[in-house]
Amino acid sequence: MAVAGGPVIDPHADLLYRQALPLLEKADAQSNALPTDTAPNDQELIRKVQSLDQALQPAVALLQRAALLHHPVAEYRLALHYITHLPVNQIATEACPLLRSSLSQGFTPAALEVGNWCPDLRNSAEYRQALEQVPTRDSLYAGYFPQPAVRLQCLSERPQGLALQWGRQRDFQAEVYRLLAGLDPNQRASYQKKAVEINGCRAVRPQVVNHLP
Repeated sequence: MAVAGGPVIDPHADLLYRQALPLLEKADAQSNALPTDTAPNDQELIRKVQSLDQALQPAVALLQRAALLHHPVAEYRLALHYITHLPVNQIATEACPLLRSSLSQGFTPAALEVGNWCPDLRNSAEYRQALEQVPTRDSLYAGYFPQPAVRLQCLSERPQGLALQWGRQRDFQAEVYRLLAGLDPNQRASYQKKAVEINGCRAVRPQVVNHLP
């Protein structure tokens, strides 16, 4: 999965990704405004969801064009769209190839969603190797953060309603070390300590505290 050297991002792909961002931000605002305490057959809710789907289409089209050019961040955002909008039984087919490509180029957020949605890839040696290489390539993507995720376990704040969580680059770095801790029992304590050092990782902090001398 992992490739040597840094990624080469196609300038046209990056332009397409940048054009999609304001459209995604507008759709995110609409999504966050959706009520979470109404019945699934509520007609007003259905109308708002349909309006949100329509608002997303231009952004999705731009992300798809950028993903065809292997833009790692566009691949991640497109995969995240599929994860949050497709039926569960379609997610692996549509999102996992995009996440694999994104992660192979060292984009940290893709590692987290692979761990959640792509069991075949998550259990492979290539995934472990990619996780180990991600921290050394993070500087290549500093200008693309913050980024959204379905759930960032290291953050103390929990997601509210339908809203995605947004993380800084260091928040996703902590998630990578948390994932590595789960894959390697022999180095678990070391990886957990790194996660806590980066952003205080709530998910593993109790284990680290318990092992302090």
